[in-house]
Amino acid sequence: MTVQEGDLLWTPSAEFVADSNMQKLMKWLDKNKIVSVNNYQQLWQWSVQEPTAFWAAMWRHFDVISDSPYTEVMSQTEMRPGVRWFSGSRVNFAEHILRHKGGHPAISAMSEYEALQKISWDELAIQVRKLATSLRAMGIQPGDKIAAVLPNRIETVVAMLASISIGAVWSNAAPEFGSRAILDRLGQVCPRLVFFGDGYQFNGKRFDRAEVLSDLLSDLPSVEIVVRIDIIGDCAAFKTQRSVLSWQSVIDAADPGEAEFSFERVAHDHPLWYVFSSGTTGLPKAIAHSHIGVLIEMLKFMHLHMNLKPGDNSFFYTTTGWVMFNLVVGMMLTGAGAILYDGSPVYPEIDTLWRLCDESGATHFGASPTYVQLMEKNKVVPKAHYNLDRLNTVLVGGSPSTPATFSWFYENVKDDLWLTSQSGGTEIASAFVAATPTQGVYAAEIQARALGMALRSLADDGRAVTDEVGELVCDKPFPSMPLFFLNDPDNKRYWESYFSEIPGVWRHGDFIKINSRGGCYIYGRSDATLNRYGVRIGTAEIYRTVESVPGVTDSLIVCVETGSDGFYMPLFITLKDGVEMNANLEKKIVEALKSQCSPRHVPDEIIVAPEIPYTLTGKKLEVPVRKLLKGAKLDDVASIGSMKNPQSLDFYIQFSQRNMS
Repeated sequence: MTVQEGDLLWTPSAEFVADSNMQKLMKWLDKNKIVSVNNYQQLWQWSVQEPTAFWAAMWRHFDVISDSPYTEVMSQTEMRPGVRWFSGSRVNFAEHILRHKGGHPAISAMSEYEALQKISWDELAIQVRKLATSLRAMGIQPGDKIAAVLPNRIETVVAMLASISIGAVWSNAAPEFGSRAILDRLGQVCPRLVFFGDGYQFNGKRFDRAEVLSDLLSDLPSVEIVVRIDIIGDCAAFKTQRSVLSWQSVIDAADPGEAEFSFERVAHDHPLWYVFSSGTTGLPKAIAHSHIGVLIEMLKFMHLHMNLKPGDNSFFYTTTGWVMFNLVVGMMLTGAGAILYDGSPVYPEIDTLWRLCDESGATHFGASPTYVQLMEKNKVVPKAHYNLDRLNTVLVGGSPSTPATFSWFYENVKDDLWLTSQSGGTEIASAFVAATPTQGVYAAEIQARALGMALRSLADDGRAVTDEVGELVCDKPFPSMPLFFLNDPDNKRYWESYFSEIPGVWRHGDFIKINSRGGCYIYGRSDATLNRYGVRIGTAEIYRTVESVPGVTDSLIVCVETGSDGFYMPLFITLKDGVEMNANLEKKIVEALKSQCSPRHVPDEIIVAPEIPYTLTGKKLEVPVRKLLKGAKLDDVASIGSMKNPQSLDFYIQFSQRNMS
């Protein structure tokens, strides 16, 4: 099936719409005489025109638990750092997850070496209370910093919720990160207590991390207590003078019981966690969000834009080093169970995640467009082998999707499927553009601007444009904006990252097109802009075209200024086994770019590379490659520990030395 961008692929049934949380919200707003709207576009318009009324309605609709009423919803409507949300309130993020009870699985978890395990809501609450009680007995106070270097497991979620429940500030670093990348993160946080796993397993191989973590501890003088979790076993002991406790010893505390246990409800400006930018161009930003900001945003997003409900089971393939792990935990705010997978998504079988989807009874499935390409390449047809009766929603995220990505799901998974694509960022712990279950699905299109996100596409002259590619900006505050960055006096780095270039708006750094019906297309990072003859080109549209040419498996393009207003725009590609670069293939690529994009999209040179470099979270390293080609040093442009394969940049360094001098 040939699918073009914007083709209508799915329309929700009347029953699906009526049963959706979005439609129920519209009825609730009308019944409570807050606002009457007939469709999503009207609802979005109200949410951004009347942000105080909208966010107050979210608080009321989702029954936020607070020690005290708030005195004001938002302190100002001007878009800049420092907006206070729900001042006077005292809430706890973990409490709102653990108010769900019963025997339905709160977490279902599988790994390369362990069969599917399930833990109910009631069992999860007991484990969290026990660990939280132990943490308090160790002297952990509200505001103390707790970090983890753990894989995607039940224990990680328990540790996270227990820490947050007593007002400690949480942070993650994935165990597969290099030691430098972990230190770049935890060294900024200066945690008092760290949960360390002895190792991890990936693609059938065991990785003993005891020695690496011992070395890390010598560089983290703030750590007083280490809690060790034996994940792969038979590993060396940590070499440290700190107190090292076993997971079992801290989880074996007596359960104080639900009636006796108290959540630490904290003020509106109390940090919830530190999450980290990818660090592809230097030290990663350590971003603090508040309990109330993330809580109110995720209540909105997970209920309305994900349409999650009690009894659902939701999966998104991620690692603990990416904010998506935090979002997976946030999905539990709805009463839906979270599904975790620890390991390679294609081990021991190429379709392992689909087996997990079947065995866990997943209703929601999430993965990246890169994963879909892998499935297509290996001719995986999940519907032929697995029972996916409960599956009704797919989330594709992490990078821009193509029409082929969308059509693959309808052809190989299910023809009745709400296929969603969303786009946001670590900085906002959510999405700017999102899905709505009340509208149809169009190929490669993100259905709508998210509620409460006053999003526009700006042309170079500052005009808001429709049906044109422009800069993604948001011109009104939203609750999950960062509180601050660590080690950023006077919010200097925070301001420069989002507010300095275009006054009065949040400039996110993406290219976006918003069409007349409100649908959105993301065209890649604007900081990786290709500018030829004064025309800005988003890289995503080039990748879509090039990677649809038979024989091409991946691509990366950059535009390098060469002085005297000149430029050089090379396209790097990887090829399928057995395919060779020749004049015929080059002609096909050039003709595809000319016909599907424009003559300006044609590169100055096409180079076959052994590999396209990616971060561990699946982002192409466009900006670092561009800087390398301009003569920058490797240490100045990339955090090696954050890369999927650090050696993948060697080719580009050598290419620069040979060709760019």
